[in-house]
Amino acid sequence: MFYRESGDFSETYPADSQTFPIKFDRYRYYVVLLVAFLVIPFIINDYWANAVLVPFLIYAIAAIGLNILVGYCGQVSLGTGGFMAVGAYACYKLMTAFPDVSIMIHVLISGGITAAVVTVFGLPSLRIKGFYLAVATLAAQFFLVWLFNRVAWFYNYSASGQITAPDRTVLGHLVTGPNTEAWAQYMICLVFLTFAGIIGRNLTRGSLGRKWSAIRDMDIAAEIIGVNPLTAKLSAFAISGFFIGISGALFFSVYLGAAEVGEVFGINKSFLVLFMIIIGGLGSIFGSIAGAAFMVLLPVFLKNVLVGGLGWDTALAAHLEFVIVGILIIVFLIAEPHGLAQLWRVAKEKLRLWPFPH
Repeated sequence: MFYRESGDFSETYPADSQTFPIKFDRYRYYVVLLVAFLVIPFIINDYWANAVLVPFLIYAIAAIGLNILVGYCGQVSLGTGGFMAVGAYACYKLMTAFPDVSIMIHVLISGGITAAVVTVFGLPSLRIKGFYLAVATLAAQFFLVWLFNRVAWFYNYSASGQITAPDRTVLGHLVTGPNTEAWAQYMICLVFLTFAGIIGRNLTRGSLGRKWSAIRDMDIAAEIIGVNPLTAKLSAFAISGFFIGISGALFFSVYLGAAEVGEVFGINKSFLVLFMIIIGGLGSIFGSIAGAAFMVLLPVFLKNVLVGGLGWDTALAAHLEFVIVGILIIVFLIAEPHGLAQLWRVAKEKLRLWPFPH
């Protein structure tokens, strides 16, 4: 009764096929966007921006990209960290080579460059799948980290081997560099996440998304009914790489400001984003965002409770975080393979009937 659908009728085909056909879902979506764009920028501070909101927004973009590849198309990837590094280094080279061009354009072009690189590493998916494809993408992870470490051209022959983002503005406000205000960091990441969420949602609901699902469920049967595995798989790799490249560019330029590829974009980053979509829910855009929120908030929560409240050692709390994440992944894979997204669907089903038991 609380989650009402009665009296909510669609009179046209576009109304029936829209992203949120139920009014309650649309209103909830609009309220979230209004709060995100018109309320949070005025109350955000440096702590909430750097510890919670900005990393959450960036990781959510990366999780959406990886979920398109793994959750919707069924192609396993363990190279997310390396692909984020491609976006970061592409953005750095563009920022230093074309200082007069907007950072927004640089981030989008970095996504396009990453899409091309990921598509090249996705070519083995036409012959192999499963564990063998995971190993191939893992090799891409190590190769890209080695490449950016060894070829000095990528970091402009810097003696430290690091890349540092120069100051850049959007509409007259700094969005990169040490003097950037918290609300500006938040807003640029929020704009890109909104863009990624809308594009990802519509792609997965369209004909391309149905091709990905057919390949994921049974590629041989999909090919028999007319789905081209070449275009379906490589399009998933390309679009996934585009979003992951955007997240890598934002992670370097807006969030960190300076980065060293081995420390920032190592194999741990690949597993972190993979854990986000497993816990959030494979094959769900909402699950990508929920998983990113969970994985960003968990360390902050444990640090405040265990270190701040109980006085535990910081290293012990950090190790406990890995234990909790591992246990949660096992629990979700066994008890609820579809993750937090499925729990939200079940909650909505309950709200449809509440307070009646049937």
